[in-house]
Amino acid sequence: MKKLIACLLAGLMIMGALTACSSTNATTKTSNNDKLSVVCTIFPEYDWVKEILGSHGDDEEITLLLDNGVDLHSYQPTADDIIKISNCDMFIYVGGESDQWVEDALKEAKNKDMVVVNLLEVLGDTVKEEEVVEGMESEEEETQADSEEGPEYDEHVWLSLKNAKTFSNYIASKLGEIDSANAADYSANADAYGKKLDQLDESYQQVVNSAKQNTVLFGDRFPFRYLSDDYGLTYYAAFVGCSAETEASFDTIAFLSKKADELGLNTVLTIEGTKHKIAETIVQNTKDKNQTVRTMDSMQSTTA
Repeated sequence: MKKLIACLLAGLMIMGALTACSSTNATTKTSNNDKLSVVCTIFPEYDWVKEILGSHGDDEEITLLLDNGVDLHSYQPTADDIIKISNCDMFIYVGGESDQWVEDALKEAKNKDMVVVNLLEVLGDTVKEEEVVEGMESEEEETQADSEEGPEYDEHVWLSLKNAKTFSNYIASKLGEIDSANAADYSANADAYGKKLDQLDESYQQVVNSAKQNTVLFGDRFPFRYLSDDYGLTYYAAFVGCSAETEASFDTIAFLSKKADELGLNTVLTIEGTKHKIAETIVQNTKDKNQTVRTMDSMQSTTA
């Protein structure tokens, strides 16, 4: 378990360090003096663009909207953010429920040739629905009107190395359409980055294959569904990835504590944040009360 968790934690850090819906009227830069402007909502998107642009990145304008550390689920754009989006050449966003503000923002766009990349739409049918696993705190009952809107999708698509490679290649192709003079460089940079992701993916799989334990337990939200599915990991958690809940019931705490005992887990995981009360309470309700509380960074509020 320790080896598995250590590799997953290190891998996510490396992934950050390494580091679709679109308009059909993309245009080529009109001169070498024109700066390519790309606006990204979250850090992984920003990092992919930096990797793809490579040496051209210093000459272009890349904006990370959530650069103040605000969580994706609570972010609301400022007037300045809307202006940046309105005039950019490419806008990249996740496309889940947390991005419901985007539709209105795009209506204000002055650049009608803007290329818009919706990560969920790039993945298409491979996007996963949110799931409630055994012992997890259920969301508040939806109204009939809400249920008719369709399923809720897990928007944490960037937490899969395989997805990251798909996104990088797609973004590189779209940047090449906007800036055809440097399209070959963007493609080559995406290929090189893809090889880094492949190596990291292989390292993840090797550790999972050799691990005695293939189950992780989160005393928190669980945004790592894509990652866990990539490597066949089983998980238990207090809440789904996009839950707004902060308090777990007695039944949830009791279940997770008992599960930690049953599986002999020596680690209870959380996501980034300063308070890990639920995880600590789970530990205090186990038999030995000696599990380590460790954090996995979901990169939802990472700054540039």
